[in-house]
Formats: sequence, C-alpha cells, structure tokens
Amino acid sequence: MRRGAFLAAAAAGIAAVSLPGAAQAADAAVVALGDDAFVRDVWRELRGRTIGIVTNPSGVLSSGQPLVDAVHRNGQIAVKALFGPEHGIRGAAGAGETVGSSTDEQTGLPVHSLYGATRHPTQAMLDGIDVLLFDIQDVGARPYTYVSTMAYVMESAAKYGQEVWVLDRPNPVGGALIDGPVLDPRFASFVGLYPIPERHGMTVGELARMFNAHFNIGCKLRVIPMQGWHREMTWADTGLHWVATSPNMPYARTTLVYLATGLVDEGGVNNGIGTTRPFEYAGGYGFDPAAYRDALHARGIPGVEFEPTDWVPARGFWAGKTLHGVSINVTDPHAFPSVRTAVELLAAARAQGKFSIASGHERIFDRDWGTDTVRRALTEAASADSIVAAWQPGLRAFQALRAKYLLY
Repeated sequence: MRRGAFLAAAAAGIAAVSLPGAAQAADAAVVALGDDAFVRDVWRELRGRTIGIVTNPSGVLSSGQPLVDAVHRNGQIAVKALFGPEHGIRGAAGAGETVGSSTDEQTGLPVHSLYGATRHPTQAMLDGIDVLLFDIQDVGARPYTYVSTMAYVMESAAKYGQEVWVLDRPNPVGGALIDGPVLDPRFASFVGLYPIPERHGMTVGELARMFNAHFNIGCKLRVIPMQGWHREMTWADTGLHWVATSPNMPYARTTLVYLATGLVDEGGVNNGIGTTRPFEYAGGYGFDPAAYRDALHARGIPGVEFEPTDWVPARGFWAGKTLHGVSINVTDPHAFPSVRTAVELLAAARAQGKFSIASGHERIFDRDWGTDTVRRALTEAASADSIVAAWQPGLRAFQALRAKYLLY
C-alpha cells in the first residue's frame, strides 16, 4: 500500500479545530479537509463579512461535525443563508426530485434551493452576501450534478460581485487515473457542463480553478486546500468517515463502481438501483450469469472480480422481479478502470443479445456519456478495445490541460 507519506502527513497536518463547539478531528483521519482549515483559522480572514454556505449532509469536518453547525455556533461569523443542491440541504430528496426553498429547522437559516425553480443563485438570493462557501463532497464522476451547481454558483458570483471560497475535499476514486471520453460540447447538460472526461481525477477545488480560468467563468475564487491528500489516495486511504452524498451513494465503495454501472442502465443493463447495493450489480432479466462472468473475466480487466448472482430491486421498472447477472467486487481501487468497465459490461451484454436502448432514450444515453460515439460504436458491433482506444487522444490533451490546475 502506497501510504508512507500519508501517515507522516497525519501527524503534521491535522490540528484540533479552534472554533467554539467544534469536535476534535477524528484520530483515524490522515487528511485535513478544506473546511477543517476554515474553522480552525481561515474564518478569521472574513473580517466581518457576511457569508452564504452551499452544502448538503456531506459537508462535514473530518470530525464528522457539519460545517453549517460549526459556523452557526461561532458568533463572529455572519451567515445570511444556506444553498442546497440536488437532494436538498439535508439530503432527503430523491434523484431528480425538485427541491423547494425552505427554512433549515436546525439553524433557523433560510435555505435557497438550487435544484428547483432555478439552478443559478439569483441576485435576490445573494443580496447582502459577500462570500459564498462551497462545501460538498463530490464522487469524482462527470455525470454528477454537484460540480455543475458549483459552476453555476461561480457564474452568479461573477455576475453579482460575490467571492467564492471552495473548501476542498478528496476525490474519493483518487486523482491518478483518468478514463472515458471527453465530453463533446454538443452534449453539454447539467450532468456535464464542460469538456472533461467521465473520470477526471480532480478535486472540487481543482475543478473550480479550471472552470474559472479555462472555461472563462471569471469569478473571484479562492480554494482552501486540504493537507495530507495525495493523488493516489482513494477514500479508504484518507481515514475519513463517508457520509452518503446522495440516496444511491451510501458507501465510499459505491463511488468506485458508479462510473462502471451508472453508464449502462440506458443500454439494457440493470445496475442494482433499488437494492441495498446500488451500482454494485450488472445484468438483468434473462441474463446467463455464469456466461456473463466468464466473458468479463476473459477481458482481463484489472482490479476487479465478477461473481454470478441474483437480485430483486425494491423499486423502479424491475421492482419485485428477480434479475440475474454479476456482482462487481473491486479488489484494487488504484487499478480499476471504471469507465472502460462500463464498455466491457455493455459489450458482454451485447454478446448475449441484451444490449438495447429503448426508443427515445438515445438522447439520455448520449447525455450520460457526453458523446454519441459510444452508442454508435456499440450498435455497429465495434469492439470494446476500439471504443476505449478512441478516447485516448482526448484524454492525453485533457491530462496536459489539467496539469495547470492541480493543487496536489
């Protein structure tokens, strides 16, 4: 395990937070988060300015204490409002479910929804706010809405004159591997605004720097960095406790398979949504589990094992039906190519006559992949190797671009 420097950073990098009411950092954590630094001492630089906080249940210190609670208890910080992304400020809303504005019961602060009537903070929402703090845990995948919310917050801040401070957090799948097609701007959407790969290997703070400079948002941006995080670290290496980022992202291990199976459901492959192990299954009605397992193992995909299994979703189209396929067990998260695995799953399903896209759902498939080339290649019986090879020039160009914005 490549952790020699990680443990050394633990002793030097993590200090007890000094903000009143804040708990001591967890002894197991080897990473001090951006919000740890903020509540320890950076907050003093606000100099009496008023803030808004963009967050959800994942916005916690390394001790597990919510940032909102730590800041609210400090009488020297003026908090004007909270801003909630998809799933809401407390994470209770389902995927795609509209979230309304409200009052936070725990703090009494007004909550402005950024996943309801508007996804951009309006001028009225930002009235009286000087600095917007962004503290939300991302999952390291382009098709996930929180970094789009961050970009929209930055756009509104540039327009109306606020600063944005991004409190940086780990990329839970690590920052070493990048994988998948770079988004074609023709397929930009709220689940992918900019031409970056499916698996980008960047932290939210690094993405903010890229969005702001390369994609010309131009807000007044500050990133509060972590201490002790290194690019090869996955979540298990950080010692931090995982807080579900959304209802279908209950475990840190879910982030490892999300970009494998989160990209296959529109191709006729069920991914276990509606079970207690979302995104950890692949298969469907009428699949031959053993043949599916054998076909996938024959491909030599590193860092993963597949086991024949059955499951019964509790909700959705297949609710109450027994489905057949494989469970996906990541054995080496540092080597597992999640997006390549999505292609392999679809190609192996195609060999069983199970790859299919419902009429009218081509647009959704292409939106999630950020391109129509994968759908067309699979439909035309192209090999998984040729599909993956087609990504490589775009990935090399992106790797050179992102080097300008990396912090760790």
